[in-house]
Amino acid sequence: MTTAIHIQNLTRQFDSLVAVDNISFDIGQGEIFGLLGPNGAGKTTTLSMLSTMLSPSSGSATINGIDIEKDPDGVRRSIGIVFQDQSLDEELTAWENMDFHGRLYRIPAATRNERITELLGLVELNDRKDSIVKTFSGGMRRRLEIARGLLHHPSVLFLDEPTLGLDPQTRNHLWTYIAALAQEKGITIILTTHYMEEADRLCNRVAIIDHGKIIAMDTPDRLKQSLGGDLVTVHSPDPAGVAGALQVPWVNRVETRNDAVTISLANADQYVSTIVTLLNERKIPIASIAIHKPTLEDVFLSFTGKTIREQEADSRETMRMHQKMMRH
Repeated sequence: MTTAIHIQNLTRQFDSLVAVDNISFDIGQGEIFGLLGPNGAGKTTTLSMLSTMLSPSSGSATINGIDIEKDPDGVRRSIGIVFQDQSLDEELTAWENMDFHGRLYRIPAATRNERITELLGLVELNDRKDSIVKTFSGGMRRRLEIARGLLHHPSVLFLDEPTLGLDPQTRNHLWTYIAALAQEKGITIILTTHYMEEADRLCNRVAIIDHGKIIAMDTPDRLKQSLGGDLVTVHSPDPAGVAGALQVPWVNRVETRNDAVTISLANADQYVSTIVTLLNERKIPIASIAIHKPTLEDVFLSFTGKTIREQEADSRETMRMHQKMMRH
């Protein structure tokens, strides 16, 4: 597979805060690659460097062989960007927003009109092309931003939390568009998200980033398989007793967190009654027991010891402390 994005030891530091910490990986042409992690983990900073909006503190990266620092204009010509914060002009129509963007890229009028028609059709907004954007729903605005980002035919598209704040139905709709872009047009897509199911459904590979470091990277399936099978979670007032009782040959892993003990094993449904019997024999109380297939949320928890929501809370607290230090 041809390499579209090459990242080597990329680092970005803001005073004492290391937002992106020495990350390295390659992304293949036509691949949908997910940067998965909580808010404040370094996802947006990574995209900002790759899109030449922010200079690295150290390290390097190339987009389609073009160095992000040596030829930023060349990089910008080959990428499209949809960031978290909306950048559409709400007083213009959908067509006018697209047309203005095309003029910035000096796309000839005839080509521009043809592409605008094609792309508004792609995102199902042709019937609203003359509507003022401020009348659009959140999902319609997101679709228009994606269409606008594709107008100059980029070979790489950056999507920063593309479905943030959208309802589940609209998010599912956008996932379909994003998958089609990579499959039908061969566009390389790198997206950031903290929606685990989004990364699981869309991405060929994901990198889990936490506190600026890549802590795991592989296909979603292989990351989930790395946990060692199905997961059974036992809640008990005696988690240490549960963990001790379940140190048996057919259990692959045992992890304790607060009052919950999670074990991984193959064909867990065949062992639930055995687990209950084992704990009852030792008179270890069971508050509840649940079985499920591993998710990327479980992978994140396994690697970090916390859920993604807890890590977001930690990240916000770290940022508050950093801002407090900067004021004094």
